[in-house]
Amino acid sequence: MGREREFRTVNRVLGDQPRLGPFPADQIVPWSAIALISYMVVKGFMQASWLATGIVTAWGWATWWTVSSNKAFFGKFVGTPRITRGYKPFVSVVNPLQPQPKKKRKLKKRR
Repeated sequence: MGREREFRTVNRVLGDQPRLGPFPADQIVPWSAIALISYMVVKGFMQASWLATGIVTAWGWATWWTVSSNKAFFGKFVGTPRITRGYKPFVSVVNPLQPQPKKKRKLKKRR
């Protein structure tokens, strides 16, 4: 028929990472643990001020977010092997092979 196709609206967040405001949802549990540990160590054990506790907590959150937010970040530390064909014989650095003196052959006398 002569009717034009209408486009169906699709949810824009479909396939995106879940978020809680501006923060990714997968950061909530680690950040809570970082805040709890920071509070117990800085405020509880060291008897520091709330400002110091807040600074240590914010530093921990920023460090964790930097390290874990980019999925390829952890993979950057794993070196990829480089495979080449070599023809040199192995010589140990710890126990190098000492050249053996050549033994003299004893000649047998013919009768």
